[in-house]
Amino acid sequence: MTIARASTAPDPADGDPRGTPSGNRVAGTKGVPRARREQQILAAALEEFGRHGHASASMAEIARRVGVTKPMLYTYFGSKDGLYAACVDHIGPRLLAAIDHAMAANPPDDQLPHTVLTAVFRTLEDQRHAWFVLYDRTLRPGSEPWHAARRHREAIDDLAAYGTASVLRVHGNHDPLDADALKQVWTGTVSALVGWWISHPGLSAQDMSARCARILSAIRNDT
Repeated sequence: MTIARASTAPDPADGDPRGTPSGNRVAGTKGVPRARREQQILAAALEEFGRHGHASASMAEIARRVGVTKPMLYTYFGSKDGLYAACVDHIGPRLLAAIDHAMAANPPDDQLPHTVLTAVFRTLEDQRHAWFVLYDRTLRPGSEPWHAARRHREAIDDLAAYGTASVLRVHGNHDPLDADALKQVWTGTVSALVGWWISHPGLSAQDMSARCARILSAIRNDT
């Protein structure tokens, strides 16, 4: 199935675009350019899918948040699955790039967890629920949304596996099962922290970074 992407094509909700000056982008409903409208839909969908999971998310609620009709969502993205896939294609590469960049900076091993957490928080600053779009337990195995999320999640998990294995090697531990177990602990920890952050909306990404620095420091000093 083809997933709609941001483009300069006329918005389907507009009237006949003929007669508009050449080179001018045709606006969507209420004068919003199509590409901008798609970004608004993705932002609303990321929150709805992240809050409720794919299974319980409401296309009607997404449309209401954006101020468009539900049929317009299907015109843009084809289906609920198509919109979900567009959401993971939106947030997945951003998280992957942020984590990869943080690890490529080669921070000291004891600072690597905090550096990665800070990158995750900064990426999710304005879309905190997006983490749970990638890590959605309601997805039906084998479905299009499941494959879309898995593709991005595996890329992020590969970085997590590399980072956790590196931390263990510093301490002389080369056991691959220990590394895999630690990767699972790490991913669960990040999910727990993002979930806690969502329940404390007044905290910024910088606040979360500072809080995690204190927590990690206390853990290191206690071991």
